[in-house]
Amino acid sequence: MADQAGKEAKAQLKAEKKAEKLRRKNSTDPADMGRMRQIARAYKLTHEYDKMLPLWVFGSWALVVVVFLAIGFVIGHPIYLALFGLSAGMLLAMMMLVRRTKAATYRRYAGQAGSAEVALSMLPKQWVSKAAIAGTRQMDAIHRTLGPGGLVLIGEGDPGRLKALLAGEVKKHERVAYGVKVITIVMGDKPGQVPLNKLADHIRKLPKTLAPHQITDIKQRLRALDAVRPMAPMPKGPMPTNPRQVKGARQAMRGR
Repeated sequence: MADQAGKEAKAQLKAEKKAEKLRRKNSTDPADMGRMRQIARAYKLTHEYDKMLPLWVFGSWALVVVVFLAIGFVIGHPIYLALFGLSAGMLLAMMMLVRRTKAATYRRYAGQAGSAEVALSMLPKQWVSKAAIAGTRQMDAIHRTLGPGGLVLIGEGDPGRLKALLAGEVKKHERVAYGVKVITIVMGDKPGQVPLNKLADHIRKLPKTLAPHQITDIKQRLRALDAVRPMAPMPKGPMPTNPRQVKGARQAMRGR
């Protein structure tokens, strides 16, 4: 009986491992992917919006290899410098891929409601962000991020409607932030606004005003604020731009 139970337990464990392996293989979550698969997926998705990607990635790698090889011939060590150039070229190619991937991601979500969340996801780990803490049925939204540069509210949507919405959120946050100034940003392409593709850099470059212990304290206070607020009528994440899909999303928000 004991041997039979042991065999069944091993068989079940083996089946669970096989199922988990299959799940990870078919998963689109980067956390379930290995490094090479992540790179391959990033390249594939970026290439859909950036047809020049192969030229930029391969060209940057080849340029470094050629430069190092030329230097190697000049100093009399072409093989050594060529090998070094291969490694340096791969590093530059990866940096180019990351840069082009970010740019393609912004182009992919530009103009979609909730797209500010894409920029917030690219902030360093020191920043704690929450999307769509408040919004309207017209798809205007207020997002929030907290980090070394302070407590920041990002408005996305119609500037006229956002003015009152932002003012109300500033008052709520100032009551729990205790003396910490709330910074407001309106995302957009008009004068005085910050474009989607520059939003993360704009926030990252804010003067450092909060220490880690202050961020922790304010984060706890914000949890209390969020716990008592009604759910914003705004779905999380970027929304589709297809008119039929947008209409369906709005109907879903109204509970139809």
